[in-house]
Amino acid sequence: MIPTASSIKHYSSAHDRFLKPAIVNFFEREFCGMFGPVVRENIADALIDLFNSLCPESSRLKPGQIIWNALDKRTRADSQKRRYKPVILSLVTDDEVSLFEKGTSVSTTRKNVMVRMIREAYQQGAVLSTRDLSLLLVSSASALSHQRIEYEKEHKTILPHTGVIHDMGTTLTHKRIIIYKHVVEKKDPSIVARETNHSQLAVDKYLKDFNRVKTLVNDKKDINFIHHTTNIARPVIKQYLQIINNYVKEL
Repeated sequence: MIPTASSIKHYSSAHDRFLKPAIVNFFEREFCGMFGPVVRENIADALIDLFNSLCPESSRLKPGQIIWNALDKRTRADSQKRRYKPVILSLVTDDEVSLFEKGTSVSTTRKNVMVRMIREAYQQGAVLSTRDLSLLLVSSASALSHQRIEYEKEHKTILPHTGVIHDMGTTLTHKRIIIYKHVVEKKDPSIVARETNHSQLAVDKYLKDFNRVKTLVNDKKDINFIHHTTNIARPVIKQYLQIINNYVKEL
């Protein structure tokens, strides 16, 4: 049924109680003449999308969880167009309570929390930097970086933090782990990429660099020559040499 003129008059203003009409009316009132009706509608939609992305439903939060704006894993921290993504992180869980009951050291407990939050953020499409973790865990960035590297070595894995995903900072150990998994564990590069949270392109590049180093080592070239020839950083070359010397039988 087509509403009568009186019903429109009686009920139409009720729309103003909702968020989108309130935003549209705000721009019409405060910026009169600057935006047409279509532009006001588009601005309202964009603001609502932004609000929803930054304010997840609080009912989704469990005791011990927090919301943190982490870097969207599709953008780099050094980009001028970087984007952030709100993620839900578990700062305290029943596991931590159990660890404290057992008298587990604070550093070990903190390491477990750090590892969990890094993985939680990545599963939600974001990456945590060492600075993020330093703020969240009220700890020095250097100490947390050391604990992360320690964990990766102990478990022969690579955590999906900013340095790894965007190949930034002084992260070197992930290159060694990638080579180790392929050369020593004989895993296919596609499996290595999945296990180390790297793109296939990145894994292929590290394997190519390793083979370049290996070829030059076979030719009795020293580190300085290899560095100048390949432009691979000396610390990375040393990691590759350790694998060659310890595991590559033909040498």
